[in-house]
Amino acid sequence: MILKDRIAVVTGAGSGIGRAGAMIMASEGAAVIIADRDPMAGEAAALDIREAGGRAEAMATDVNDDKAIEALIAGTLSKYGRIDILHNHAGIQVGGTLTEVGTDGMDASWRINVRAQFLAAKAAMPAMIAQGGGVILNTASNSGVFYDREMIAYATSKHAVVAMTRQMSLDYARHNVRVNALCPGWVDTPFNEPFIAQMGGRGAIETYVRTKIPMGRWASAEEIAEAILFLVSDRSSFMTGQALVIDGGESIG
Repeated sequence: MILKDRIAVVTGAGSGIGRAGAMIMASEGAAVIIADRDPMAGEAAALDIREAGGRAEAMATDVNDDKAIEALIAGTLSKYGRIDILHNHAGIQVGGTLTEVGTDGMDASWRINVRAQFLAAKAAMPAMIAQGGGVILNTASNSGVFYDREMIAYATSKHAVVAMTRQMSLDYARHNVRVNALCPGWVDTPFNEPFIAQMGGRGAIETYVRTKIPMGRWASAEEIAEAILFLVSDRSSFMTGQALVIDGGESIG
């Protein structure tokens, strides 16, 4: 088991990519703290891990709340004494152009997609330095390395995540803390519901996926989880400051 006895905190782990990533980390020996704003989803994910023989507990956490983020990190450190892996995954998707997105939408995108990751990393970093190293994985998007039409709030926040990740990696590499960004493309999860509505329904998005993505299909959350495992494990031990794009060729098509 390549993550044996490591302590992992995953935000947004109650569903979709976050849940799949937590599951694969637990299957490789990590004790996983499932942080999600939906207590029932978090508990269900933790129960599934335990029933599969892994270790997990749920902590209801709304990353829109600074104190909740601080409590998540402090509570984990109090119980386990360390955090080896922090996967900042929770995020939101706000669609629309400059003239369509309200300031509340831009503010929410920044607060959830960028500021929450900053706060969690800031809270965890001193412990990682003290213990001799750690891994931080920030979920961005392929929208963090290229541009979507009519997605100004989302694309802006995800580009910021990539920039923040690279800056963190430079500042803390000497402490053996690796920081990378996960940049998935279209993954078939409930996260896409706002964009599906914007596109005009499931049929429209299926057509988009078939025609615009070179591989002609969605990714599954489990496919992205394999990349997560690579990024948080020693398999990527000499990799930091990178934005790993997994999008079926969309960003280069």
